[in-house]
Amino acid sequence: MAESPFLVMRQVSKHYSGVQALDSVDFAIRPGETHALVGANGSGKSTLIGIIAGVTTPDPGAQIVIAGQAVRHYHAIDARQHGIEVIYQDLALFPNLTVAENIALSQLIVTGQRLIRWRAVRELAQRAMARIGVRLPLDALVADLALGDQQLVAICRALTREVRLVIMDEPTTSLTKQEIDALLAVVRDLRARRIATLFVSHKLDEVLSIADRVTVLRDGRTVGLVPGHELDDARLTMLMTGQQLVATHYTAPPAAQQALLAVRQLTKRGQFQAISFTLAPGEIMGITGRLGAGRTELALALFGVSPADSGEILIAGQPVRIRSVQDAIRLGIGYVPENRLLQGLVLPQSVGRNLVLTVLDKLLRRTGLFDKGKLRAQIDTWVERLAIKSPSIDAPVQTLSGGNQQRVVLAKWLATGPRILILDGPTVGIDVAAKGAIHALIRDLARQGLAIIMISDELRELFYHCNRILVMARGRFVAEFDPAQAAEDDIQMCVEATDERVLV
Repeated sequence: MAESPFLVMRQVSKHYSGVQALDSVDFAIRPGETHALVGANGSGKSTLIGIIAGVTTPDPGAQIVIAGQAVRHYHAIDARQHGIEVIYQDLALFPNLTVAENIALSQLIVTGQRLIRWRAVRELAQRAMARIGVRLPLDALVADLALGDQQLVAICRALTREVRLVIMDEPTTSLTKQEIDALLAVVRDLRARRIATLFVSHKLDEVLSIADRVTVLRDGRTVGLVPGHELDDARLTMLMTGQQLVATHYTAPPAAQQALLAVRQLTKRGQFQAISFTLAPGEIMGITGRLGAGRTELALALFGVSPADSGEILIAGQPVRIRSVQDAIRLGIGYVPENRLLQGLVLPQSVGRNLVLTVLDKLLRRTGLFDKGKLRAQIDTWVERLAIKSPSIDAPVQTLSGGNQQRVVLAKWLATGPRILILDGPTVGIDVAAKGAIHALIRDLARQGLAIIMISDELRELFYHCNRILVMARGRFVAEFDPAQAAEDDIQMCVEATDERVLV
């Protein structure tokens, strides 16, 4: 006989002006269950999480039952009193406070304590950590912790109360493979302690490895509730998108007689050393490795953000000096950073303004004023070419889905007419359907003659969309693989066998 659910929601709908975010959704989660919630951007996941957390009010007619009791006038304080905690993607930690203070703060606010007993704060933090068997330095500032450890602080904070359901919203977006493995181990430990977890993720391999059951949303409706062991990548993708997405290896065109980019013995003390490679037009070269391997540091050197100390860079056979971002752009290099929200976009600004940020000087009249005709034509061109979906070019770019935001970042750099494009984590935080579209775009750009460097923690992304993969460790390239000839598991084993310590 199946155990009674801890949380039951029936006929949950939510209508915003002109948008049906949720349409008669039923949802239930059992005590101790690891339940995954998946769907493309805009499927209704965030709205459903908001309703469970009590911060979003459903439309009339919804029924919410917690621990067998019907709940009315449900708010965030009610959710917390019932033992429901949400760990959002941004973690909502205070970087200038210690680990102990961050863990205990939520409980101190709830109890309304005006006088702080620091011994009690430490004891509260230690008890929370003991619940999942982790040890963190209580007096360390959260800002000084690795992202994986910050994630554990957020989980421990949720466990300062008698929690019965933990909601993790995209918890692994910015984590390394090792940090992800540690987090999934914590989720399994929560299951063993009879604490339910609602796990929301775009990364299907994680969902398949951890979920007891999976609820799939599409366009605000439930299209599947399936035991985790009955799913595979293909079926889950089909449920999410309504399409059968088939992965194929990228094949580069015949190599040109001369490399477009050649790097010889490039070195930056403490970051990378003796880096050498060539890159031809039409190639997509992947770079992977563990945290601290030096991948992003190499990209920043090639783009002039943090120039190398020594070594040689040649473009089309000619030695060049890249001492600034302006040098890189002038030489035809574009760079899409991993964190598009902080480094790639000006979020409050419009879609149109973000699209032309890199080419503003080309849109000026002799008087120094903008040519409005050229400006609008430039914006319209890139919206059309990259199929950017936006209610208006004047809409703030922060209102777009992750996939469309990434298209804006790509368009911004393609507008400069690059010959070499560096992509650092090009699909981080993007759903499976949008990933497929971004990957197709990257392949098209390569076929048009761009030379592309793709840096990623997601090995499958590199495995299918690069014609070769370089593994980086301790600031050096330690192995090279041809995805058409190598096994994905062999490449992963090579990455995991490397030492993540950086050079000194």
